[in-house]
Amino acid sequence: QVQLVESGGGSVQSGGSLRLSCAVSGYTWRSACMGWFRQAPGKEREGVATIDKAGRTIYADSVKGRFVISRDNSKTTLYLEMNSLNPEDTAMYYCAADPYYYGLGSSFDYWGQGTQVTVSS
Repeated sequence: QVQLVESGGGSVQSGGSLRLSCAVSGYTWRSACMGWFRQAPGKEREGVATIDKAGRTIYADSVKGRFVISRDNSKTTLYLEMNSLNPEDTAMYYCAADPYYYGLGSSFDYWGQGTQVTVSS
């Protein structure tokens, strides 16, 4: 059974930082493309960053230069380092995995339950 469990969310002030983690089990980690998504109240889910099995990355324009996606193959864990946070980053953040899809669309097979990030001004 594939499980993706996010952690690391919380409340921070504008300009602060957080690091999200996504622990993956029951899945062929090394062949997986992974992604981070977010959904704010009343808005559609949007892709934030994605990383393929070779380590190539894609970022949404809104987070370029502030967020960094990475993966630790030894720990089968995905990370999202978020810096210079602002209130527009407030959302539920989800990680996702897929054996083939690499992009910021929602075509990932497996999803976590999410972790809340709240940024106050």
